[in-house]
Amino acid sequence: MRDTLAMILAGGVGSRLNVLVSHRAKPAVPFGGLYRIIDFALSNAMNSGLTQLAVLTQYKPLSLMRHIGNGSAWDFGGRSREVKILPPRTGEKDSDWYKGTADAVRQNMDFLESRPSKEVLILSGDHVYYMDYRDMVRHHRASGARVTVAMMTVAWEETNQFGIGITDDTGRIVDWEEKPEKARSNLASMGIYVFDTEYLLKSLRSTKDVDFGHHILPQAMRAGYLYAYIFNSYWRDVGTVNAYWDANMDLLRPERRLDTQLWGVVTNVENEGIFHDRSPARLLPGARVRDSSLAAGCIIRGTVEGSVLSPGVIVEAEAEVRHSVVMHDTVVQKGAVLHRVVCDKQVTVGRSARIGIGDPEVSNRRYPKHLHDGITLIGKRAVIPQGAAVGTNCIVFPDLRDADWPAGGVLPDGETAGESSF
Repeated sequence: MRDTLAMILAGGVGSRLNVLVSHRAKPAVPFGGLYRIIDFALSNAMNSGLTQLAVLTQYKPLSLMRHIGNGSAWDFGGRSREVKILPPRTGEKDSDWYKGTADAVRQNMDFLESRPSKEVLILSGDHVYYMDYRDMVRHHRASGARVTVAMMTVAWEETNQFGIGITDDTGRIVDWEEKPEKARSNLASMGIYVFDTEYLLKSLRSTKDVDFGHHILPQAMRAGYLYAYIFNSYWRDVGTVNAYWDANMDLLRPERRLDTQLWGVVTNVENEGIFHDRSPARLLPGARVRDSSLAAGCIIRGTVEGSVLSPGVIVEAEAEVRHSVVMHDTVVQKGAVLHRVVCDKQVTVGRSARIGIGDPEVSNRRYPKHLHDGITLIGKRAVIPQGAAVGTNCIVFPDLRDADWPAGGVLPDGETAGESSF
């Protein structure tokens, strides 16, 4: 793989994750207690033997850049192995940021040209999956394709969320529909592409089109150069709150085949503070834990069931955390209850507060497309008052304090507490 250059597109806003991306880019969102979403692409690159890797950033990149560092956590340090972070190239106007996936690569053609390669592997930094990219590159070379798209079968009702390909008997893509209202195939693009380097450079120079799915891939298809690589293992786009929560729950379901240890997923443990000054998770008298994942530094005196807890989470006596994702250094005080909650870092849940208890059929009124499956979101560093009642499909914005709460500390189903920025 020394003659294959990889580029990870990691600049998307990911606005459907709502308050989880208020302080960070989507690929930097914590996942599974120990990781960030981008760790899957970075670890796949490491485990596939890639040596040259670029990460294209844009939206709120600081936490992502700190997390990647010099790449040494994924063995990308040294003279022969490199990870390069590429921020947007601003031109004469401040608005000259990346206008799409293809435009992001076009603005970094000097990086491509300075590192000669046979193929360019384009990856997305916001998917949870394991793939050996060597298999895809071998398939690309054997098929004679100029462009190969990783594709997998999805449910028909999900086809309007993806680029959809129709193939012939040889695997060549003969028709392409980008997020069709009524698809003719359920073979969906995973946002992973292999390009012959020469063809990619030629395509980017010859057009000002900005997106791979809408522009570059259909152009390659019309020329007969576009082929599919069929993928049959675990892959999930965690771009919605429900998909993010469900993927975290998959860690607790062996039948779903999401196994970070088996996949060799690596994170930057120093940046995440996973082991620094963290003792092993402790279950103290009164603790009850079932079907859950507890990271280092967790202290449990209450009940944790079907949940994923990041380092340093404290669940006090008589508190209950059920079917929830709770991030770093959050404190759930005595008697509080969390049910189907995604809770960001450093949140304080006051004594006897009840979160996520209500009618899951009531969508969030401000963001009905973001929250409609009975999950409640709590933003980073928010403080939930003692005795507060927060319903389902609710949103609590980051840094909310006691004084900012509605009278009585009650947030009914589908309501939002805090300022709107999405």
